[in-house]
Amino acid sequence: MANTLDRNDLRASVEAATGGRVTVLYTEKGQASYMYKVPRFNREDIDPGLGAGTHPMFIMDGVEKNHRYIGVFPGTVRDGELISIPGVDPAASRNIDEFLGLARANGPGWGLVTNTDWTGLGHWCWANGFLPRGNTDYGRNHAQKFETATRQDGEAPGVSSGTARTLTGSGPASWRHDNTPWGIADLCGNVWEWCPGMRLMDGEIQVVADNDAALSDIDLSAASSLWRAIDGETGDLVATGSANAVKVADSGTADYTLVVSSGSDFEGMTNPGTNPVSAAAIEVLKLYGLYPVGNDLGGDHIWYNLEGERVPRRGGYWVLGENAGVFALRLYGTRTSAYSDNGARPAFAV
Repeated sequence: MANTLDRNDLRASVEAATGGRVTVLYTEKGQASYMYKVPRFNREDIDPGLGAGTHPMFIMDGVEKNHRYIGVFPGTVRDGELISIPGVDPAASRNIDEFLGLARANGPGWGLVTNTDWTGLGHWCWANGFLPRGNTDYGRNHAQKFETATRQDGEAPGVSSGTARTLTGSGPASWRHDNTPWGIADLCGNVWEWCPGMRLMDGEIQVVADNDAALSDIDLSAASSLWRAIDGETGDLVATGSANAVKVADSGTADYTLVVSSGSDFEGMTNPGTNPVSAAAIEVLKLYGLYPVGNDLGGDHIWYNLEGERVPRRGGYWVLGENAGVFALRLYGTRTSAYSDNGARPAFAV
């Protein structure tokens, strides 16, 4: 029997059902991926403390983009590609480079949701007064326990054993970024998500400029020449290892060093250096989700290890309770780390 729903029909039906917010993009192998079309927004529209101009989520290779396509769901692996589809177990147990390779295998323009993407989504949620909930208590939300989703291991929500990943998008609208059935799902809890484009290197904060990490042909390896430190006096992106580079520590008053205990509230980050990180540099750190944009961030936590290269995971996973959320950040794993509570999400750049 002939297929009665071709690519254009599926895309049209999804766009009609969601008011154009969600569309369907196809990979090199013809696989459908459900993608949210995020319109460009400005820094000052989020908060004056972010400065003015286009949010870096929408700047790639110096070019401002009108929108960014973000996977509606955490990625799953099918036929060697990372796609975003509903109702499946999110892929896990792969390292950041493996996930990046699977996303790029989708074809030109494809990659992972980056640290800058994730930060932009968090900023948008915070500015709009809604921080999404999610799977933070073995298949249910820790605070609203009647909010549940379907566990991939078959256990009931709240049973505190097993691998409690939930099927993508199977939670309520409050688990979507905009509190509607058509929003981006599972940004809080369920699985941590690798987000390339930022790292700690022996405690020094390093980034890839703007959202260049979204480009499908860019070098994101450990030895890439694109890594930049943030000058703690000027806020400029400078060579790694520069004298005034911003660092993180768990105590002390070292110059240009932010202080927060690993495993504590992200909002508790302080700036006590003898030469503190300047306002200009704090603005840049906020843009990359590395300093609190404001108050009321939901109690999201930060974890880190100050030895060697540590790459970012965002959002939390199914046991973190109030510590999970769109601003949660874990800088503990290395480039070769892989965990059953860790996935990644595809994105597409136009």
